Amino acid sequence: MFNRTRCLQITAALASISLLAGCGMLSDDSGDDAKRIVVGTTSAPSTLDPAAAWDGSWELYRNVYQTLLAFPTGSLKPQPDAAQNCEFTDSKNESYRCTLRKGLKFSNGEPLDAKAVKHSLDRIRTIGSKVGPKDLFGTLDKIETPDALTVVFHLNTPDATFPYVLGSPAASLVAPKDYPADKVREDGKVTGSGPYVLDAYKEGGEAVLGRNGSYAGFANRKNNGVTIRYFTDSVKMVAALKAKEIDATYRGLSAPEIKDLQTPAAHELGVQVVENVGAEIRYLVFNPKDPQVNKLAVRQAIAQVIDRGVLVSKVYQGTAEPLYSMVPKGVVGHKTPFFDKYGHADAKKAQKILKDAGITQPVDLTFWYTTDRYGSSTAEEFTELKRQLDESGLFRVTLRGQPWKDFQVGYKNQEYPVFGRGWFPDFPDPDNFIAPFVGKENAVGTPYEPAQIINELLPKTRREGDRAAGILQFEQAQQIFAEDVRLLPLWQGKLYVAAREDVAGAERALDPQTAMQMWELYRKTSW
Repeated sequence: MFNRTRCLQITAALASISLLAGCGMLSDDSGDDAKRIVVGTTSAPSTLDPAAAWDGSWELYRNVYQTLLAFPTGSLKPQPDAAQNCEFTDSKNESYRCTLRKGLKFSNGEPLDAKAVKHSLDRIRTIGSKVGPKDLFGTLDKIETPDALTVVFHLNTPDATFPYVLGSPAASLVAPKDYPADKVREDGKVTGSGPYVLDAYKEGGEAVLGRNGSYAGFANRKNNGVTIRYFTDSVKMVAALKAKEIDATYRGLSAPEIKDLQTPAAHELGVQVVENVGAEIRYLVFNPKDPQVNKLAVRQAIAQVIDRGVLVSKVYQGTAEPLYSMVPKGVVGHKTPFFDKYGHADAKKAQKILKDAGITQPVDLTFWYTTDRYGSSTAEEFTELKRQLDESGLFRVTLRGQPWKDFQVGYKNQEYPVFGRGWFPDFPDPDNFIAPFVGKENAVGTPYEPAQIINELLPKTRREGDRAAGILQFEQAQQIFAEDVRLLPLWQGKLYVAAREDVAGAERALDPQTAMQMWELYRKTSW
């Protein structure tokens, strides 16, 4: 990974490209604890049970659980993992059949068969966690298991994106004996069939992963194990990297920290940075239960005032770029409807929008954000948003921050009038930047039911196996988002992995969900 030149990987909707130079001999799968890789991150799991998390917990899930399908590095379409093969068996994309690999087992010795697959996915919907991935399975009607190796998914409407859902950590497979059908497992343990087993876990501290001796899947493990250390402070994480206490970092680096790690001084310490251009986005969510935010003019005026260029320049210093659609650059169907409608930031235009709606006094608003999920720059970002809105003279903004566990409960219970969220794609398709945000129940917890998107546009795109065939419908959906301003896209970020020079593989380690595939990391035997 860490040569004398920067490596670049295009992730998510872009194909993977690896640029390597100046490397010495590379290690193989043999070795001892010296081969163990230690990775630091600010994205700690909210739970170890896949039925109750639709968030950065997927980072761990990708490495300890298996899915029927998966996205190996460079793949934009799901490929077989626990399944030997999967296919739609009808022309309407309503019946999807998977045949499992023979002899698969969970780490407790229990067989991974068709009944285990049905148990794993049925319990997601039975438990119905507000912060779980149940909404991703909205088109799933029922699951049949005609024999031990065959699973048939019957959909209630055509859905060509269903295989992509099965390839995401939302569809992680769990051992039925250890995961109750009707409640979340809470003993701090994991029983999966992924590349690694969870040898030890301390909530908010670390996860120690060892090789799963019975693993049978697509991953080619290049290390003997990985320890993931969780930091609440990116400053401490960077200090640990420089002090050789960890080998790599992922998620949570602030712009100044990235800049610092790219300097000659950092290179002298044996640290380099891999830059990943991904589909990570940040956006605001407006809750219509709030009497002020419920007014379209207020939401449109906010969209008219916010200067994304200044925001990313001051806070993110070139590590992000302005975003004018919920569908980011590099994803099929990307357009710029928010720029087309609102143009450059203009307080006078915003004032006219409010005045035409009979609003002549400054609007009081409270903006909420999470203090420990997306890195230390989040507080700076919201401080800048407050400055822009306050200085327009049209708004008076109060800021409130909450730790992630409390924050996600709050937004799911619709307690926040305006709040910030980040989105990492569940799978590389424009559907995943539109569908999760609409419906009575959705990923952001605030009902949003645009009839044309729900009843016409999304169903039409999901009938198309050729995902590019739905571009027109995705463009129309983006335009509706810009008119309604129930969500306000702010910026699209690059992803960065910083690591020691003797560690390789980071240019291949990120899958299309931007989850780190830990098995790609390894130590070089020479430099």
